[in-house]
Amino acid sequence: MENTRKLQEFKGERICEGSGTIDWRGRPSNPNKHGGMKAAAFVLGLQGFEIMGIAAIGNNLITYVINEMHFSLSKSANTVTNFVGTVFILALVGGYLSDSHLGCFWTMLIFGFVELSGFILLSVQAHLPQLKPPQCNILNDTENCVEAKGFKAFIFFVALYLVALGSGCVKPNMIAHGADQFNIQDNPNQSKKLSKYFNAAYFAFSVGELIALTILVYVQTHSGMDIGFGVSAAAMAMGLLSLICGTLVYRNKPPQGSILTPIAQVIVAATLKRKQICPSDPTMLHGNHSKELTNGGISISDNIGNFHLTQRFRFLNKACIKIQDSNNKKKESSWRLCTVNQVEQVKTLISVIPIFACTIVFNTILAQLQTFSVQQGSKMNTQITKSNFHIPPASLQAIPYIMLIFIVPLYDTFFVPFARKITGHESGITSLQRIGFGLFFATFSMVSAAITEKKRRDSDRTISIFWITPQFLIFGISEMFTAVGLVEFFYKQSVKGMQTFLTATTYCSYSFGFYLSSILVSLVNKVTSRGSSGSGWLSDNDLNKDRLDLFYWLLAGLSFINFFHYLFWARWYSKNQSSASGIFLPQENDSNNPKNIGGVENDIV
Repeated sequence: MENTRKLQEFKGERICEGSGTIDWRGRPSNPNKHGGMKAAAFVLGLQGFEIMGIAAIGNNLITYVINEMHFSLSKSANTVTNFVGTVFILALVGGYLSDSHLGCFWTMLIFGFVELSGFILLSVQAHLPQLKPPQCNILNDTENCVEAKGFKAFIFFVALYLVALGSGCVKPNMIAHGADQFNIQDNPNQSKKLSKYFNAAYFAFSVGELIALTILVYVQTHSGMDIGFGVSAAAMAMGLLSLICGTLVYRNKPPQGSILTPIAQVIVAATLKRKQICPSDPTMLHGNHSKELTNGGISISDNIGNFHLTQRFRFLNKACIKIQDSNNKKKESSWRLCTVNQVEQVKTLISVIPIFACTIVFNTILAQLQTFSVQQGSKMNTQITKSNFHIPPASLQAIPYIMLIFIVPLYDTFFVPFARKITGHESGITSLQRIGFGLFFATFSMVSAAITEKKRRDSDRTISIFWITPQFLIFGISEMFTAVGLVEFFYKQSVKGMQTFLTATTYCSYSFGFYLSSILVSLVNKVTSRGSSGSGWLSDNDLNKDRLDLFYWLLAGLSFINFFHYLFWARWYSKNQSSASGIFLPQENDSNNPKNIGGVENDIV
């Protein structure tokens, strides 16, 4: 009790019970001094500058790899997609290190400097002729162009993957650390503020992308890639400065130790007791355990709420069975006996896997907009006036972000309150509904891309680059729904101490989507090259000879099928969560909304 009073009356002021967060000195956080939007704003600064730096590289990297490193079109596309895929799969590493060992702040700070070193090395490599192959025009002088190999390629890939390592580990922590500034566990009224934060995070992302795809890409095109990479390094440095400036006002969640061990314990215990029969009396099962984290002699309650055993994935329930043995009174180890809380959290993790899988094709479409669509634009008329001003093809990706910096505030200001009156939901619509809308619209992005590419191929003259605007515009709208909905959905899952890791899994969707793109390009080339011409849809370096339009139609079909695939799994998830209503923390809880009892998202579409 003494320690509890110390916790509640730290420095004479009441602090949030059960929040489990600390300040920069390791003391319990004070809601009057720490957290809130003022603290999240510093994290948003890092997010805007970081995406500004890496987007300028990722979105124009294919041009650099073709023109400076002299890779073929298909190899260049795969280099870009593999790089972006690696960035996002390394998000799991960042999420694990944060939740288990370092915490969000130190993970961002350490790997932010790793990313900065990669930007600097890329700038040096692009500046020194000794680190690049001799200049040539790969499209018109293929025979005399030498592809970068050996030490030159080594330096390039080391720099590139330093950026990937740093960015991958920083990304999930930016979202999670910003969201950690809102204590929805002890103060459900902050749920609205958390929803606003997720929209603000996407707004910061859109502004960063817009600046990267206009100003930074223009610098790369007209001042050289070395200067462009240097500007990216400067942007990352500004982001790290923003992060450090907020140190005194952050609410920090301390690391919990290995987050994978409890999951492994449930699986092992359930396997060892696979022949046991679950008792009909729930009291015979191993109950909830509460534990306290000790920090500087002050106890911080780890109150995450009680779970009740559900019948979904019933095999795992056997991990809670107590073995009654009168001859052996030795307590069972945690690898043979788990709590109901542990089991239900593992079930939650398993339940969200299908939702995650349904967004992979969505990100495969994104990969095309950063690779083939940029090359598609390079074959069009980039001049927009009678002057000599030309739009860099990579800057076309800025079109949706120009629109989104206006739409996102309008969405939060007008649509959410309007939808809230109809649905009673804090966010207007559930995160599952938001994801579904995005997946539906993504199909039409590829339909537009296929129609435009067919027109470009069949036209007698070079058509304007603005013909490919719709495919970027449609995808931008779909990304606003899917990306924000997915992050919000995963962050609000009631899995103790794993918010950053779960946020990282949303980035893995990007990773798998870009890897799937590389596989599809190789597979399509292999299958379509069996004809009499012996040339695949994407096997040449000339889009006038390739059949990019057919590849786009293929992706449109896959996206349409994937949407119905998502509807099935979203309804399955909702049905399973409904059977477990009342056992979770307030995920998107609104007690006045009968459709959202206990934080369960019951309505899908």
